[in-house]
Amino acid sequence: MHSWTDTLRFAFQPVVNLTTGAVAGLEILARPETGDVLAEARRDPELDGRLAVSAIRAAVRRETLLPLFVNVFAGTLADLGGLPCLHDAVREAGRLPWEVTLDLCPPYTHVPQQALLEAVDLLRRQGFRICADGVGDGDVPLRLLSDLAPGLVKLDASLLTRPAVVRSMRTLCDEIGALLAVEGVETEVQCAAALAAGAQLAQGELFAPPARLPAADVYVPPRSPTEAVAPRSGPSVREFVRPAALLPATASAGQVRALLTGAPDVSGVLLVDTAGVPVRSVHRSRFLLSLSGRYGHALYADRPAAKLGDPPRTVGVDATAWEVLDVVAVGGRDRTSDDVAVVDASGRCVGVVRLADLVRALAETRVEEAAGLNPLTRLPGSDAITGEVDRRIAAGRVFALSWLDVDHFKQVNDAAGFAAGDELIRAVGRALQRAATDGARVGHIGGDDFLLLADAEGLDPLAASVLDAVWSAGGRPVTLSLATVLCAAGSVSDHRQAAAFLAPLKQAAKALRGASWVLGRAGMPGHEIRRGSPSTPEPAHASAAASTSESASASVGCGRATGGAGRPMREGDG
Repeated sequence: MHSWTDTLRFAFQPVVNLTTGAVAGLEILARPETGDVLAEARRDPELDGRLAVSAIRAAVRRETLLPLFVNVFAGTLADLGGLPCLHDAVREAGRLPWEVTLDLCPPYTHVPQQALLEAVDLLRRQGFRICADGVGDGDVPLRLLSDLAPGLVKLDASLLTRPAVVRSMRTLCDEIGALLAVEGVETEVQCAAALAAGAQLAQGELFAPPARLPAADVYVPPRSPTEAVAPRSGPSVREFVRPAALLPATASAGQVRALLTGAPDVSGVLLVDTAGVPVRSVHRSRFLLSLSGRYGHALYADRPAAKLGDPPRTVGVDATAWEVLDVVAVGGRDRTSDDVAVVDASGRCVGVVRLADLVRALAETRVEEAAGLNPLTRLPGSDAITGEVDRRIAAGRVFALSWLDVDHFKQVNDAAGFAAGDELIRAVGRALQRAATDGARVGHIGGDDFLLLADAEGLDPLAASVLDAVWSAGGRPVTLSLATVLCAAGSVSDHRQAAAFLAPLKQAAKALRGASWVLGRAGMPGHEIRRGSPSTPEPAHASAAASTSESASASVGCGRATGGAGRPMREGDG
């Protein structure tokens, strides 16, 4: 009697890192020659578990060192309470659980959610990584997706025609600490759309079709400079992670040598303990040089490879590219080409980053930033500030967005000349840059208009740096107007809504005399006058009630205000 395994074959499709162009892992796909074993596995958890074990064994026969992606139905995990057979198969194959990502496949309907979450928690504690597959094209509830907290989310390429959905999913992934992948990418247009929407990984026929042999090379379309999107404080290290070559800490030098000679693309080997924590880093060139010397092989071949290694350089998975460079800068120059190990919250290695990838990406970021700088002040334009606003909104951070300009700037230019006007703008820009500390950002959006982004506690020193100063152009005194909208978490959905709340505050600030500052809160009526006084002075005999009424009609609310000379102004002052 023929077994279902007699006609079952496996194909391998690379998952590609869109930033580096490197293969991040191989998805193992069952390819039955007859029958529909996948439909049977969907109904039979035991069969699905055996399929996962067979996929691991197929990968071992191909002798690939790349991380593996193994498909399993969500219902299987819930019914079996995990996959003990898979854990044993991975160990028998000489692989480590954290080199295997389980792609949880729909359907989720009628799957006991608590049982699924408990099974996922068990697998995660064993070291396996979790991916939510079929999101956007399946039936996974968003609440369950958040509770699963996968390390990777895979979207179907059909969603690329709805870029807002993909961008929203990228925001969710950032919140739960996951990477975003798009599968089924077949064209360069789709690849560009995936990049533009924020996807970090992708797979599909464009890069390499599923094949019986793991692909040695993949095609990645060249990335245009306009596709580069800089995260908050530099590109995230997640975008540059490559698979790591791992061996046990007890490995001999001969074992390391065999791995390096069989894999010429591997630049180094990390020796890890039983928990997957890097303990030594073996650099390819230095290691092979030690073995190639006179008596080198005889001296070292059977000795622990750790004796020829160095302490590993590690960064957390949430680090930025700049933080990786800080790690590389520490130590001798002979180690500048060493890979840096990326570790998760438990200290386990999730991959490595190479200095060349970081330098190239940071150089592209700098070129992109330079292209967006205002030629007069060398400050970034509005795109840099609004992009940072959206990132802070996605992170649920409280922030203050401000607009600043010079009062009656056209008259200043007409009277003092454009050269004096330009020098004034440059001076204001320099003052703002000096005061922009603790995460504050300054942008020059053209003419005499500036955008300022800061935390709420950084507002006062930033405002004082320009409003307390004495400004002039061609000997003529000049005043500035500042409008600020304070955005609490959840009060705005994107930078456009924040700008809409800021617009009436700008008009209110321009209606005041002298150096002025108006502050409002997103979604709340009224505003607070912190500097400046009304353009039309109130009559000296006006009553307190009339003053209060006028203040209300001018939409002035929420607290303290000051006059042009700094005297506190409160509702009811005459």
